[in-house]
Amino acid sequence: MDRPNATTMPCGFLLQGFFEFPRLRPWLFLLLLAVHLATVSGNLLILVAVASVPTRPPMLLFLCQLSAIELCYTLVVVPRSLADLTLPGQRKGSPISFLGCALQMQMFVALGGAECFLLAAMAYDRYVAICHPLRYAAVVTPGLCARLALACCLGGLAVSVGLTAAVFHLPFCGSCLLVHFFCDITALLHRACTRSYADELPLLGACLVLLLLPSALILASYAAIAGALRRLRAAGGRRKAASTCASHLAVTFLHYGCATFMYVRPKASYSPRLDRTLALVYTNVTPLLYPLIYSLRNREITAAIRRVLGCPGMGQAGNQEGGCANAEGQRRAGQTGQGFA
Repeated sequence: MDRPNATTMPCGFLLQGFFEFPRLRPWLFLLLLAVHLATVSGNLLILVAVASVPTRPPMLLFLCQLSAIELCYTLVVVPRSLADLTLPGQRKGSPISFLGCALQMQMFVALGGAECFLLAAMAYDRYVAICHPLRYAAVVTPGLCARLALACCLGGLAVSVGLTAAVFHLPFCGSCLLVHFFCDITALLHRACTRSYADELPLLGACLVLLLLPSALILASYAAIAGALRRLRAAGGRRKAASTCASHLAVTFLHYGCATFMYVRPKASYSPRLDRTLALVYTNVTPLLYPLIYSLRNREITAAIRRVLGCPGMGQAGNQEGGCANAEGQRRAGQTGQGFA
């Protein structure tokens, strides 16, 4: 409190966004608007498609939650950044209140954390489906899926509240201009006066809970899956079982790779403009890619989308997935990881 030009309670911040690129801003607005509309439409379509399926295997429930998280994730950040791109270019930045900034960061971290936990839950689903196929229907029940979904949301919320309180307790120096288009953790820490490593401990603790712990569970699940695949004699069965994990592995590498590069590093290595550019990618492109990666490899989602859109041939697609409507089909789907096929 005795530091000059520092305060622990600024009245607000200025989001610089992309105001220093007046000629680029109209094109960036059109590009981000197109990506945003595609992301919202795609995730809403998946939610409606899953809701139209009379009997939902556990993996469809997880995919539904993933689409809901990605939808909320993009709505927290993108609409405001689009609105800021339409403001006059002469200004220095877009004002955001202290409370609004804290709320945006808290929701962003909560949704990202919930997705980290959800990916671990989906890895557990694949582990049971491949390593214990005869017990799959008895273990991975709709009730368990609902409890795991709730635990993922509550876990992300708890970590986000603690991290937000720790970051916004820091003193902020001089100008409150954030070289970013939303209230990201790295931009706020870069603006903080303190240079003490102790102030980075809440972020490191959040990374430990949201990144290292779920990734350890995912690695353990896939180590057991790899062992089970090696014991399979039929090469065709091995390839089919491995393909059921391909989508989950792709999304896991993307999500944890971006998050690790962005947040698991010392404060001294932060580069505000580089972080802003990278954030532009993972807040706009990845919410569009994740549902596409899953839905394109999931025959049940594809058939449900065809039914919703009224496309020709949906009857045949629906018949291919008809086995999921009975209990025995569910067990067989669990044995081969049909939820991802």
